[in-house]
Amino acid sequence: MRLVASSNSAPASVNRYLLPHEQDVVTIRRHPAVLIGPVGAVLGALIFAGILSNLPFASDSAATLAIIWWLWLLVLVWFVWRVAEWSVDYFVITSARLLLTTGLITRQVNMMPLGKVTDMRFERTLLGRFLGYGTFVMESAGQDQALSRIAFIPYPEQLYLEVVGLIFKE
Repeated sequence: MRLVASSNSAPASVNRYLLPHEQDVVTIRRHPAVLIGPVGAVLGALIFAGILSNLPFASDSAATLAIIWWLWLLVLVWFVWRVAEWSVDYFVITSARLLLTTGLITRQVNMMPLGKVTDMRFERTLLGRFLGYGTFVMESAGQDQALSRIAFIPYPEQLYLEVVGLIFKE
């Protein structure tokens, strides 16, 4: 019984990393809570820029106002970049391995074969419980793996059961 809906076809950006004999079980984006920090930074910078703009030294000088708002625009561009990166990052569970694809310009693909996973757990902070995300922690026979900790995973209980079901097939 599948608890998480499968996306029968992975996005092309992920599909190119799947082997011909692999079956895509679940392909999912990381939880949007990964963007809480960038959203806070943009809003904080906006408030700070607004306060600085109303101070006497800034409101008298057009150049100072321009610098303040150009700096805020840089923070906004950084935020848009982070959202764009989030939109192309995927966590993939296949019939043979776990993959985490990240990066907009420099693509990074971390993977761990399911057969190598000796211990797996998920953690949920209070905020993670409230918002619906968790962190997977995987160990592999005492070896240091590229894919050992995956944060901001949505539906962690269901995905945990999905992965454990694939690892311990009868």
